[in-house]
Amino acid sequence: MSFFAEESDECAEPGGPRVGAVGEQPGDYLPAGDGSWLTVATPERRAMGERPLSMRRVLGQLALGVVVVLAVVTVGGSFAARRLAEREAVNDAADTADVLAEAVVQPSLSDALLDGDADALSAFSTVVDSQVLGENVVHVKLWTPDGKIVYADEAELIGRTFDLDPDQRSALTDPTTRAEISSLQRDENALDGSLGDKLVEVYRPVWTPSGETMLFEIYAPYDQVGQRTSQLWRGFAGVTLSSLLLFLVLLAPVLLHLLSRVRREQVHRELLLQRAVDASAAERRMIAATLHDGPVQDLAATSFVVAGATARARLAGQGSLVEELHTVSASVRTSIRALRSLLVDIYPASLAQSGLAAALTDLAQSVRAPGLEVQVDLASDLHTSRDLGLDEAQERLVYRVAQETIRNAAKHAAPCTATLGLHRDDEGVVLDVVDDGPGFDVEAQLVDPEPGHLGLQLLADLAATGGGLLQVASAPGAGTHWRLQLLDQSREEEPDA
Repeated sequence: MSFFAEESDECAEPGGPRVGAVGEQPGDYLPAGDGSWLTVATPERRAMGERPLSMRRVLGQLALGVVVVLAVVTVGGSFAARRLAEREAVNDAADTADVLAEAVVQPSLSDALLDGDADALSAFSTVVDSQVLGENVVHVKLWTPDGKIVYADEAELIGRTFDLDPDQRSALTDPTTRAEISSLQRDENALDGSLGDKLVEVYRPVWTPSGETMLFEIYAPYDQVGQRTSQLWRGFAGVTLSSLLLFLVLLAPVLLHLLSRVRREQVHRELLLQRAVDASAAERRMIAATLHDGPVQDLAATSFVVAGATARARLAGQGSLVEELHTVSASVRTSIRALRSLLVDIYPASLAQSGLAAALTDLAQSVRAPGLEVQVDLASDLHTSRDLGLDEAQERLVYRVAQETIRNAAKHAAPCTATLGLHRDDEGVVLDVVDDGPGFDVEAQLVDPEPGHLGLQLLADLAATGGGLLQVASAPGAGTHWRLQLLDQSREEEPDA
């Protein structure tokens, strides 16, 4: 399995970093290259998949969703209530203007008022003060079609001329009542600021006894909009909140039932996956046992038979037959070594029988390459795997990562010295595999690996699915340092409801 691109066969220069040097404490190594780590794989939440379903987490998410819905409903309801209140206030003001125009204003109009007669103006003002102005009408104006103000409750405006806006002219040419929320930005409203920044403005045509058209305009206070908004919002909020609460009450049993079913299915799936893993491990053991008790033993017996035949042929002086038997014997021994190596790959006996420390020691002794020296650095207090607190799956993960990285060093970094270290720190178990070989460009291999060089990704997947943090530090000519960290389960787990 190849992790690296093309590398030279020379070791790093003596003056380079002391990659793999053992410090005063177990696992005290100097990172290779520029000393910076590159994370290759991060631990998944669980090797079996996503986190188990937490009732507390789901209920928390549901509560958050309810809060978000309430916030959206509150904002949307307030906006809708404001718009509806403005529309009703405008309609009420228009109705009020129509009633006042028909019942009060138009019967009080005279041609003398249109001509500016002082007595007519005084009489009309008395009518407006007593019958028009009040709580619902705060300003009154009477216009001529050319924009002259004939009457206004603000005496300063009487006699002044302003340009009528398109809506006002339209109300005159096409007799209708128009109402709107006015922001009091026109010149004619310069004296209206004391009543706030908004008023409800209504205008409609009226006619003098001689048929002359005039524009009657009133202003209603905007405070009524706020009062109407509060009334509408209280009614809307009551209906909405009660409906939402009723929905939650009806939904809760269904939701709890579905959550319990999902939780049961998740547990069932995890059990199936665990059984699949256990079955795979049992099958590997069975295959290893079958190979050991069958083909390996047969080949060993064949080796003894060939050795005896070789001895007899030598005594009989059959030199050519001796050479052929030597060739057969060498081939048999090679096959036996290959099968035993395969047995170690499939199921290392020392890992199951003697523990991780013995398996790593056997691994270091079994790796062979010209010029390769493998050193083992185990914590002094490491006697059994129980000292590390690892389960069987974690032991297999550590062994597989050590196996792949040390073989990679034998294939790509020899001749050099490789160190295999295992220790425990405050956070968990740490495996270090370092060599002082030629190193490689880690980022280049991660971003754009050469065709066929998939080992780095396979190693990353192996570490991630096993719940390990895998990092590497390397650079061309500066050696390679692999580090696998397995955090304590107590640090990884979160309490579930």
